[in-house]
Amino acid sequence: MDKVSENPFKNREVGDTPLVVVTALFVTLYLVSNVMAVKVIGFFGLFYFDAGTITFPFAYMLGDVLTEIWGYRTARKVIWITFLCNILMVVCTQIGVWLPSPDYLDSAAEAYNHIFTYVPRIVIGSLVGFLLGELSNAWFMERIKSFTNGKHLWVRTIGSSVIGYLLDTIPFVLIAFLGTLTTRDLLLMIAFQYFMKLGIEVLFGTPMAYAAILFLKRKILKQRHNV
Repeated sequence: MDKVSENPFKNREVGDTPLVVVTALFVTLYLVSNVMAVKVIGFFGLFYFDAGTITFPFAYMLGDVLTEIWGYRTARKVIWITFLCNILMVVCTQIGVWLPSPDYLDSAAEAYNHIFTYVPRIVIGSLVGFLLGELSNAWFMERIKSFTNGKHLWVRTIGSSVIGYLLDTIPFVLIAFLGTLTTRDLLLMIAFQYFMKLGIEVLFGTPMAYAAILFLKRKILKQRHNV
């Protein structure tokens, strides 16, 4: 019996694996954030934010990693891929809303329809904010890196996010929630989301970016050395 030929590349480390992994995590976090954004969380009648605010800054952190390691051009390509994936999610979930379900699963169908009928509006807001915020974040990070001669990573991760979150949060909240919340609550949501995202970026995102960038630089250098 003849042996099946072995793929000579199967056990060889793939050079673009880190980029694939970071891209996959980046896309996943944005899709998850859009679904989580359906739920609005409120504390003491003063602080309002959607649940996606919790995961969103980690996607921004990965955007910083993409720009730092692979540059603005690659980051821009990944941003557009994520944009298309968001649109695909809306189309597929909407098809699920239109398809019929058995009578004995009415409650499950209603829950699905309630979430994913609302998601398209959230995703539209997210897409607008995403393109404005993420592209500006990547662009400013590249400019700050050039201005500081590649020093002080925290300056560019936080500095670019200050602009990126502003251009993301305002259009997202207005498009996603205008007409469903009072003007006061909308303004509170914009303010709280912005500062909460920035706080998560400072406390968690930037340290994680440092760790990820250091790990990836070592891994890529090791791969190049082994080639």
